[in-house]
Amino acid sequence: MQACWRQNAGSGQNSMRTFSAVIERCPDTGLLVGYVPGFPGAHSQAGSLDELQANLQEVIAMLLDEAGER
Repeated sequence: MQACWRQNAGSGQNSMRTFSAVIERCPDTGLLVGYVPGFPGAHSQAGSLDELQANLQEVIAMLLDEAGER
């Protein structure tokens, strides 16, 4: 499964960035596990798709902040 969403590029900017995530269900835990290919550190897990999307958006926002790209 692949998900795609937009991430606000930063305060005061109207541009949005789109990221695609690869999502799989862990056979051992039943949790959804997602990562953004080519974006080191952008991975998370959750019990629902909505929760996973929110988690990944938060991780991406933190990574962009650390890189000074927001």
